[in-house]
Amino acid sequence: MPATIYDLAGRAPREGGETVLGLKDLGTHACYMLYGVLNPGDPPRVLRPGPGHEEIVLVISGGVKLEGPGGGLTLQAGQAIYLRGEETYQALCLGPMEARYAVAGGHSSGDEHHHHH
Repeated sequence: MPATIYDLAGRAPREGGETVLGLKDLGTHACYMLYGVLNPGDPPRVLRPGPGHEEIVLVISGGVKLEGPGGGLTLQAGQAIYLRGEETYQALCLGPMEARYAVAGGHSSGDEHHHHH
């Protein structure tokens, strides 16, 4: 059996937003992936893994401006940042085109608590 193909770009809301590939599709808590589309002028989107989680945010196309506790930064296509736990950033589309990004997440090692998404 070949691997299953998940069309995340096709699943992402056209008007901007996120789709998640996770427990419902995969049946596992080990890892998940978000695929997001940010349009120019969209309100800021919150990026925050949450307790017991770690995430890598990768910009796929366009540019994303991030505002966080340590100040602001800009990610271009192909650039990524690593967030853990309660680290929180607000993401805005730099424009003039939409920005697309993926978030690969998983549980921190030694995660003492168990919960369900």
